[in-house]
Amino acid sequence: MQVEPLTRVPVKPELIQWACERAGCDETALARRFPKLGEWQSGRSQPTLKQLEAFAKATHTSFGHFFLLQPPIEQVPIPDFRTIGNNLVMKPTPGLLDTIYICQQRQEWYREYARISGDLPVVFIGSSQCTDDIVTTADRIRKALKFGIEERQKMATWNDAFRHFVDQADAAGVLVMASGVVGSNNKRKLSPDEFRGFALSDPYAPLVFINGADTKAAQIFTLAHELAHLWLGESALSDAEIASTPENKIESWCNKVAAEMLVPLASLKSEYRRKAPLNDEAARLARLFKVSTLVILRRIHDGGGLTREQFWAEYKSAIAQLRAISRPGGGDFYLTATARVGKRFARAVVSATLEGHSSFSEMSRLLGIRKMSTFQELGDTLGIRT
Repeated sequence: MQVEPLTRVPVKPELIQWACERAGCDETALARRFPKLGEWQSGRSQPTLKQLEAFAKATHTSFGHFFLLQPPIEQVPIPDFRTIGNNLVMKPTPGLLDTIYICQQRQEWYREYARISGDLPVVFIGSSQCTDDIVTTADRIRKALKFGIEERQKMATWNDAFRHFVDQADAAGVLVMASGVVGSNNKRKLSPDEFRGFALSDPYAPLVFINGADTKAAQIFTLAHELAHLWLGESALSDAEIASTPENKIESWCNKVAAEMLVPLASLKSEYRRKAPLNDEAARLARLFKVSTLVILRRIHDGGGLTREQFWAEYKSAIAQLRAISRPGGGDFYLTATARVGKRFARAVVSATLEGHSSFSEMSRLLGIRKMSTFQELGDTLGIRT
């Protein structure tokens, strides 16, 4: 019996190389999985259809991209304010791009849901300008979210205050999502070295995404920073580092508003004991304001209590200590699933599915849930009778 030759797909070698580079894959590991990779890169041979499909999946590349004449120039679909050493970060990874696209799809779904439900636009979206006074704007955000110092002091720890902060933003109409992976794929990790968060502004479905791979200490500042972007009515991708002093006018304004919102400088100055040991005083103020010591160190520097050099030395030491703390493994699946998409979004999708407005397959796509039993448990966790 004559065996028909395998159909080869003519792919330009530069597209194979581009897919490897954009995915940041270890080519040695890829070569073990695809023994002919070197020949594809040199053009000596071509992959079969099945091989190319598997290669596209392994490199998180759209299959259609392999039929282009040259590698595409991929750009972040929202304003990109990230910097490393004051240099713009130009090439986004597939993980970052896919995370933004996923959140845009969720936002589009929720926008339509909110309109059908008769929801009014969120009043504070676009209510500020970057020429507005920092202190006044920060006070408006605190009041809108009911996240003043008095409310925070009722919390046992700053971690509790952070969870309350997320809940208050959610209650005010913001979709707050936090995850350290792409979608629900635990094998695709996000890196805080690439980005810390982003904001997608919309009057009906404002969204903040927080990189959950970052330290909890940094995440509270990221949330405050991205909320400042929503107050401007601006979508943005940020690195939002507490210690940074961005040259970009919008990023600088958002950083200052975030710091003032979390720790009002006037309050800090009245509480700060200059003669006390810095580590002890930073810890005391962190307990008082219910924020991390990173934020406190920044505010002490802003208030003139530390020089730039002293601040950086203390900040790097505090960061090293935080990163040395091992992250607890596991955790409650339903709490993690809810945090990844946000309570407001999860409740809306579960309710729409139960009411017959959304299909189970659409729910599965939006929430990353495949089993009906898991869907029912999630509904119970959210207080929705299934």
